[in-house]
Amino acid sequence: MAEIKDPENTIILTLKDGPVVIELFKDVAPKHTERMKELARIGAYDNVVFHRVIDGFMAQSGDVEHGNASKDFKLNRAGTGGSSLPDLPAEFSKLPHDRGTLGAARSSNPNSANSQFFINFKDNHFLNGQYTVYGRVISGMEHVDKIKRGEPAADPDRMLSVKVASDV
Repeated sequence: MAEIKDPENTIILTLKDGPVVIELFKDVAPKHTERMKELARIGAYDNVVFHRVIDGFMAQSGDVEHGNASKDFKLNRAGTGGSSLPDLPAEFSKLPHDRGTLGAARSSNPNSANSQFFINFKDNHFLNGQYTVYGRVISGMEHVDKIKRGEPAADPDRMLSVKVASDV
């Protein structure tokens, strides 16, 4: 694992193949950073599936309402929900959507991000300035690369646990 410089703003996302360490950008996107930590701390992301995984593009997860494989899971609804918390305003920046960056998933409304996020498999600069970038994988990207592809996959991979590093 990479050296963790700021444990309070670092997420450890555990996948079947191993841990993924994500550095959150609290100075760039404070509201998105706080939301991810808040949901991680209550265990909302645990067992949530990757419902949209497009080869050569990105892996999307975080639907805590419909995507939890251990609670009232309906594969056909995964990706349509959020959390019980209000939507977040866009926090656009000059940060590019490079390989390994974390972006806020949303509807066509720029201020509709809630709990869902995606991790870029490659540089996706066509997304720059349109989706909030609020973190970057600092170790474990090889595990992200192994996430089962599909929209959704028949038996999708899931986040086994998501924790704030300072709590571990």
